[in-house]
Amino acid sequence: MKKLPLWILILIGMGLGVIWGLIAVKFGWEKFTIDWVKPWGSIFLNLLKLIAVPLIFVSLVKGISSLTDISKLSRIGLKTIGLYIVTTVFAITVGLIMVNIIEPGNVFPEEKQIEYKERFGASLEGMGENAQKVKDQSPLQFLVEIVPENIFSAASNNANMLQIIFFAILFAVAIIFLPAAQTKTVTSFFDGLNNIILKIIDMIMKTAPYGVFALMAGLIVDFSGDKEIFSALGLYMFTVIAGLLILIVFFYPLLNFLFTKIKISKFLKGMLPTQLVAFSTSSSAATLPVTLKQCTNEFGVSKNIANFVLPVGVTINMDGTSAYIAIAAVFIAQVFGIQLDLGDQLIIVIMVVFASIGSPGIPGGSIVMLIIVLNSLGIPEAGLALILGVDRPLDMLRTAVNVTGDTTVAAMVARSEGELDSGMDYRL
Repeated sequence: MKKLPLWILILIGMGLGVIWGLIAVKFGWEKFTIDWVKPWGSIFLNLLKLIAVPLIFVSLVKGISSLTDISKLSRIGLKTIGLYIVTTVFAITVGLIMVNIIEPGNVFPEEKQIEYKERFGASLEGMGENAQKVKDQSPLQFLVEIVPENIFSAASNNANMLQIIFFAILFAVAIIFLPAAQTKTVTSFFDGLNNIILKIIDMIMKTAPYGVFALMAGLIVDFSGDKEIFSALGLYMFTVIAGLLILIVFFYPLLNFLFTKIKISKFLKGMLPTQLVAFSTSSSAATLPVTLKQCTNEFGVSKNIANFVLPVGVTINMDGTSAYIAIAAVFIAQVFGIQLDLGDQLIIVIMVVFASIGSPGIPGGSIVMLIIVLNSLGIPEAGLALILGVDRPLDMLRTAVNVTGDTTVAAMVARSEGELDSGMDYRL
């Protein structure tokens, strides 16, 4: 069993959890499952939430403060960050459109959604009150609440993640403006701290098969073995895959052709090796050497541009992850019968843009980011059990989307700077 990849172990854990839950419902073992099995799933969720604040803070500080080249390459830096944000927002929008059109979580009958909403009401009781408060407040209150009056108080509650993000950005920008000699100790500290946090995530994810088993068993018991949950999960997977394929097959090739004149067929063919490595490793960081090689050799991007734009992309550009998080958050809300209005989905866009900046380019990193978004919207994290079991294959595909987005932006920046090899045959 130890030789099996983690994602297979998670799938096994999910399957066994479903079987246990169905058996528990049939033979009346619900109380035993709730008392002795489900708590281990809660511990797993708590571990993920435990690392959320330090992860987002350290990742953002490390990622933004590493952009010191912007002082020398301010024009290229601004173009790079601007384009990454634009493609991320587009990816999130595609995800939200797909999940709102297909509505995979609404496979449940309305009466079941109401039942689940009442059953998990403790997690949702403050949501309506908060929505009413927002309506009664100034239109600028949202901005006011982004700025914390006490960073330690903000860090004590995962729902205040935007305040953590604001302080992390402020902290990192201050590092950039100070001479490197004065911040050397701090940056070295954050480099080491970032490695420690990534190792903690790796350790937590090793417990995922057991956590998913407990979560899924508890969820099946809570849902009384309703078959609709499996239909919803299949439709959810279809929604994620369809959204990601729209980005990888249509959006990026078209964007490249319009702004760099690279043939669509040439782009798809040149990206294939990078996408296959990304798909197999589920790591943008691990794929970076291949991305650099293909970007310079196949598409003619200068090494100066590629060496700046692509590493930044590994840190702050997570288009596939962003689309996935948006779909997953709305799907879980639909399952629990929670109606997310336009304002809620705008919050998803803002949160996911910032969360994707801090999402580590490693397998499973997006799960922590999803926890952050769910907490911010007041959506029960228990729904995470529905998607964890199928997360690995979807993670493989969204990593391929991430590296495709990185390459697209690199080519666009190179073209705008006149550093795209004009000797290559780009035109149709």
